Amino acid sequence: METLTLNVPPAVGLTDEQFYQLCVANQEWRLELTAQGELIIMPPTGGESGISNAGLTAKLYNWNEQTQLGKVFDSSTEFRLPNGAKRSPDASWVILERWDALPAQDRKRFPPLCPDFVIELRSETDSLKDLRAKMQEYQANGARLGWLIDPQTPLVEIYRPNQAVETINFSFDQPPTLSGEDVLPGFVLDLTPILNP
Repeated sequence: METLTLNVPPAVGLTDEQFYQLCVANQEWRLELTAQGELIIMPPTGGESGISNAGLTAKLYNWNEQTQLGKVFDSSTEFRLPNGAKRSPDASWVILERWDALPAQDRKRFPPLCPDFVIELRSETDSLKDLRAKMQEYQANGARLGWLIDPQTPLVEIYRPNQAVETINFSFDQPPTLSGEDVLPGFVLDLTPILNP
């Protein structure tokens, strides 16, 4: 099944609470809402994408356990971005000071912030064009570093504030190693096990 997009007219709209309740009532789907009011319905991922997503989150989590610099989130976490969109990156991280500044109720629901670091891993049902737009949205809403990993092309795109997107084309024989730079100090991701689940 492919991703579906439904237009929610402004007259109908969805408040933050209504969108939250819609997500709770439809837990078998990953739902996102664009800043333009489009409701995006994403099917569950397949087995290989699930393994790769789990690997990304685990590597990020393990690094954070050592550094204690922030909080790591999996693909089921929905963030309320400053532009009004509600988005769920495949893996993400928020610096501890920003997380601790949120009221307890905001931490329990959809946190009202853009993660400092995001990863999107393209699955077979994802459109590369849509993922690029999503990465640009994260960048415009405050993400300090983002990786779009596309095993199908294969390529990695690195998103940084106020910079052109860096594109790395690679072969499966020699996938790149990615650095967390100054956002995730000391974090290095070897893509080999991620791309060969």
